[in-house]
Amino acid sequence: MSMTMLVQDMYDGVKAMIKREMELRAEGGGKAPAPAPAPATAAAVPVKAGPHLKKPSDITGFVEFPPNTKSLLCKYLTKDVYEKYKGKKDSCGVSFEQMILSGAQNVDSGIGTYAGCHKSYYEFGPGFFDKIVEDYHKHGVNDKHISNMNYQELNCPPFTEDEASRILSTRIRVGRNLADFPLGPGITKE
Repeated sequence: MSMTMLVQDMYDGVKAMIKREMELRAEGGGKAPAPAPAPATAAAVPVKAGPHLKKPSDITGFVEFPPNTKSLLCKYLTKDVYEKYKGKKDSCGVSFEQMILSGAQNVDSGIGTYAGCHKSYYEFGPGFFDKIVEDYHKHGVNDKHISNMNYQELNCPPFTEDEASRILSTRIRVGRNLADFPLGPGITKE
């Protein structure tokens, strides 16, 4: 997906949220729908997710999330996936448990997992990162990335004064990492 498309999506999303907020106000409020319960999975010795997990070695079995956990980690970390990858490390030496620790600790996380290095996406892709990337970015394993940095192709008329007053902040993040160096979970002082 090109940068222009991402910016356009952000703009369109902000407009849609403002429109819905105004509709709800006109209707006198409104309740958010109840979240769907997380799928139940059986485990011989489950490890309960939560802030009590302090280090990767605390993940000694399949992670069991509380009901209504919505992270992509919770969605795609099945018992089969856990059994396939438990104890394994990526090319930079980052363990699978380290990659899932943040989401296992923070059950309110949106994604819940961090690749150890670029190669993690390939080494832990089948059944795990491939599904998460496709779900979050709508970018399949065989899709090709197309860059389009032409801001002139954006269709973003100015916000009305009422709309602009509702926007507190927006953010577009672009990151670039060095080849052959670990990503966040694998970074050390060395």
